[in-house]
Amino acid sequence: MTDTIPRLLRDAADRFGGAPAYVEGDRVLPFTQLHDLVRATAAGYRARGLEPGGRVVVWAPNSINWVVAALAVSYAGGTLVPVNSRYTGHEVADVVDRTGATLVLVADGFLGRTQVADLRAASDLARVADIIEITDLDAVAVPAGDLGVIDGVADAVSPDDVADILFTSGTTGRSKGAMSAHRQTIGVAMAWAELGGVRSEDRYLVVNPFFHSFGYKIGIVVGLLTGATLYPVATFDLDETMALIETAQISLLPGAPTIYQSLLNAPGRTDRDLSSLRLAVTGAAVVPVVLIERMRAPAPEGLGIDQVVTAFGMTEAVVATMCREDDSAETVATTCGRAIPGMEARIDAPDGEAGELLLRGDYVMLGYLDDPAATAEAIDADGWLHTGDVGTLDEAGNLRITDRLKDMYISGGFNVYPAEVEQALARLDGVADVAVVGVPDERMGEVGKAYVVRTDPGPTTGLTAEAVVAFCKERLANFKVPRHVEFVDGLPRNLSGKVLKTQLRSS
Repeated sequence: MTDTIPRLLRDAADRFGGAPAYVEGDRVLPFTQLHDLVRATAAGYRARGLEPGGRVVVWAPNSINWVVAALAVSYAGGTLVPVNSRYTGHEVADVVDRTGATLVLVADGFLGRTQVADLRAASDLARVADIIEITDLDAVAVPAGDLGVIDGVADAVSPDDVADILFTSGTTGRSKGAMSAHRQTIGVAMAWAELGGVRSEDRYLVVNPFFHSFGYKIGIVVGLLTGATLYPVATFDLDETMALIETAQISLLPGAPTIYQSLLNAPGRTDRDLSSLRLAVTGAAVVPVVLIERMRAPAPEGLGIDQVVTAFGMTEAVVATMCREDDSAETVATTCGRAIPGMEARIDAPDGEAGELLLRGDYVMLGYLDDPAATAEAIDADGWLHTGDVGTLDEAGNLRITDRLKDMYISGGFNVYPAEVEQALARLDGVADVAVVGVPDERMGEVGKAYVVRTDPGPTTGLTAEAVVAFCKERLANFKVPRHVEFVDGLPRNLSGKVLKTQLRSS
């Protein structure tokens, strides 16, 4: 098995040669050229101060340049730190400072924002040697004749070196960096690809963002393993997505349930030929049985996707369970499948009862960056990862998630941790107390609802729902911003002072 990302990249160039690795608009990038660009960019990183073990933050939407920029980090012996393309400058600056990143790659101007200026305003970036515009990688690249040293650096990368640090918020509101080794990032991608039957002739539309483990490991790394051609999508547009599926004959389309619901309800869908779709993998939220049935049903009633499966994963373990090709629609919709090879799942409760889901195996993270206490709390002495999710396992080993120990909710496929939103709102003038919960939403699965206690409860107060939302938009990524605001006289609490969020959700 190819056990480091640099060796995987080189192996993919040898195996798949001139076959297209990526297609983005009119740009087609073969595997051999991908390898060449990554080598040259990695050498450029080294010239700008990146040493083996150094960290590089990538803050940008999906693109071929994102792939080159990220793979070059590994090729230079560094550690990739992807961040959400919709994060604010304050959120990214926190990650940059905590990782001590040497380089930051940015898509300045994405969504009409000023990322570089926002980042500099939020931090002095004391340890950053350079901020690089991701669309200008040619200016970073080193000429081909000067690449001998960087090939040696790539060869020295070990399977146990930290390949990536993906940040996930904790219930305290402060993000934690989950570290994975090269062997883990590659191994989990291989397990997923084998269960899904991904092959070189597949055309894979990557709607999942590359900064997420699903887009990076189950997208980019799967492509290198299988030779599938990836089509990166920067922002999801329904009409453009349907047109691309039709014209490019897309065969793979993993994503959150909202993607498929949008396709099924799209005006003009029946006028499109989407019959090339053969594999869809979904999860991250409750999936209605009828959605799976419609995804599998032939057109015009459905999407006619041959294989539809669900899976369970998290940043700390990427993919832990997955349905199989011959599972029924009921099994796919109501469970997350069985443990994948290399992983174990058990419930911390007597047989047949619901309890906390524990995971153990090859793909559980190495630990949280610079946080041994949080690591010890998450992974016990026997190697079991305590997920914070409550579920059951049936006789066949299929996992059913029934509740959450944490207050996290999932909006459009992204985890949202209310404590982080609450901490932001606590800084808003006029807020005396606040609690955020997830509430059902037909399109997004769940969205945030903020219950706000004003410091001035009188009718002349200046604090409005619009002001609450606007304040959040300045400080938080869009998917974290509450969609609903309700002003209340007080929050329900138990005797220890904890907010009774179950009571809020049922109100």
